[in-house]
Amino acid sequence: MTLAYIGIGSNLDEPKSHVGRAFEDLAQIPDTSVVKRSSLYRSAPVGYADQPDFVNAVAEIATTLPASRLLAELKEIETRHGRQRSFRNAPRPLDLDILLYGELSLGLAHLTLPHPRMHERAFVLKPLMEISPELVIPGVGSVKDCLEKITDQNAERIE
Repeated sequence: MTLAYIGIGSNLDEPKSHVGRAFEDLAQIPDTSVVKRSSLYRSAPVGYADQPDFVNAVAEIATTLPASRLLAELKEIETRHGRQRSFRNAPRPLDLDILLYGELSLGLAHLTLPHPRMHERAFVLKPLMEISPELVIPGVGSVKDCLEKITDQNAERIE
């Protein structure tokens, strides 16, 4: 079994509902179980700013699936939730990202691990701190140290 962390976000069509259902969907992935789930957090969009705020969370999962297969399962879940990729950082009913997959470092065209911007996002780091406060991002540092460096973003716990 490999422990992996999945970032969950939504800002369309009842975002809290999409995030809640995403936890259930993750538990239905073959050979995968949800170990921990964070509270929900509200955050302003990053990148393309002219869109609603996001509801975010993080799940810790245990899986025997290889990282690429896990990514394919996540993309399928996004599609079932109505995700369309119209442009980068567009509003979306559901976004699922593999943040960490064990200690794996990977740089493929379709998958980079650890997630390349996770250490720059309060909406990822705050829920990670909640469920795994001692977590270290390989090649970057502790989640706590990364979060302390972010002073221009807010992720407010809403649940």
